[in-house]
Amino acid sequence: MLSLTIKMGVKMEKFVDRFQMRSLLEAIDTRRVLLLNGPRQCGKTTLAQHIQRKNITYRTLDDIALLKSANIDPHGFIKISKGMMIIDEIQRAPFLLQAIKKAVDENTRNGQYLLTGSANINALPSVQESLAGRIQKIRLRTLAQAELEGSPPTFLPRAFSQEFNNNCFGEDKEQILKHCFRGGFPETISLKDTQRRRWHEDYVNAILERDLREISNVYRIEAMKDLIKIVCSWSSKFIDISAIGAHLSIKRSTLESYLNSLEILYLIERLPPWTKTDYQRVGRQSKLFVTDCGLICSLLRWNFEEVFLDSDRSGKIIETFIYNELAAQIDATDAEYAIYHYRDRENREIDFLIERSDGAFIGLEVKAGSNVGLNDFKHLMWFQNNIAKDKSFIGIVLYTGENVIPFGNKLWAIPCSHLWKM
Repeated sequence: MLSLTIKMGVKMEKFVDRFQMRSLLEAIDTRRVLLLNGPRQCGKTTLAQHIQRKNITYRTLDDIALLKSANIDPHGFIKISKGMMIIDEIQRAPFLLQAIKKAVDENTRNGQYLLTGSANINALPSVQESLAGRIQKIRLRTLAQAELEGSPPTFLPRAFSQEFNNNCFGEDKEQILKHCFRGGFPETISLKDTQRRRWHEDYVNAILERDLREISNVYRIEAMKDLIKIVCSWSSKFIDISAIGAHLSIKRSTLESYLNSLEILYLIERLPPWTKTDYQRVGRQSKLFVTDCGLICSLLRWNFEEVFLDSDRSGKIIETFIYNELAAQIDATDAEYAIYHYRDRENREIDFLIERSDGAFIGLEVKAGSNVGLNDFKHLMWFQNNIAKDKSFIGIVLYTGENVIPFGNKLWAIPCSHLWKM
C-alpha cells in the first residue's frame, strides 16, 4: 500500500493509503502501458514513485531539458531495456505516445510504461494515438475523506447489502463543512485557512497561465478566471450555458470550449443523467461539479459561519463533497458501479443514482440538515415504485445527523460520515 506523508501541524506525520494503489499494481502486471490521470497536485507523482518495482526510470516533462530531449529524439527518450519507465506530465509531449506504441508493439512485456497526466490527453486535439488495447487508464482524485480516515472504499458494497453500523455515530454539519473548506489537495491539509485560500488561488492562477495555454487556444485569461468563479458557484447545479455566461462577454461557442478546457484539466466534471427508461418525461441535462470543495470555498472567499447558516450554500458544498467522495470510491471498484443523477419534467429529482453492474440501484439524496422526515424520501419512493419496479432499489437520505434510521422497505436515513466511517 502507498504511504503518502502529510504533516499535520504539531501532530505526528500521518500516512494515507490511496484507493488506487491496488488497481495500479494489478495493472502493471497485466498491461503494457498505464496512464494515471488527475488534476495537478493530487498525488499522482507521489503514488507513482512509491511503486515497489526494480529498475524504475523516472522522467518528468516539467523538466525543460528533458522536454527538449523528448522533442529531439522521442524514440531514444522512451527506450528501456528492462524494468519500467515513469513519464510524468505526458500531456506536455503527447507525440511520445506514437514512439511508445512502436516500442510496446515490438516488445509486448507488461508494465513497461507508467504515464501520468494532469490533462485528459485523449481530449487534446494534438493527440493522434490512443494506444487502444495497450493502455489502462486510472483516475486519481484529490484525497477522499475515507483515505484520510484510513478506511477502505466499502460504502457502496455495504449500502447495497444494507449493512449499516448503528454503533457508528455520524459527524455533525459543522465537522462536515470543515472537511469541505479544507478540500483534498495533499499540500493544503495542514494549512491554516488564510494559507489554504492563498494556495488555492495560486494553484488556479498557475494552471490558467501555464497548463491552459498548452492544451487549448485560450488567450482571455482574465475571462477564464471569472468563469472559474462562476463555475464554483454553479457546482451541483444543472448545466445551463446561457445562465453561466450571462455575466461574461463570451460567445456561447467560446464558453462551451472554455468549459471543455476546465474539464480536460480535471477542475470540473459533468454528472450525466440516468436515462435508461421508457419513461418519456425523464430529463437529459447533466450536472456540473467542481472536483475539489476547497477550491470552491477559497475562490468564492466564503466565510465558514455564513455558510453554516446559509442552507443554499451549505447544501451546495456538502452535495459537491459527497459527489467527490462517491466518485473516488467508484473509481476504485474496477467499473462495478456507475454514477448518475435523475430528474424528470415533473421536477422529481434524485441527487445520485448508483447503478451496479447487475442492474441494482441505490438512490442517494443529500441533506445538509440533521433532521429527516418521510417527505425527504418522496422522490426515492416514487422511483422505487414506478421506475425501478422489478429491479433491486435501495433509497438512502444522507444527512448530518448521528444515527442510522430505517424509513420503510429498503429506505434509510444514513449519516453522511458513513461514507468514510465503518
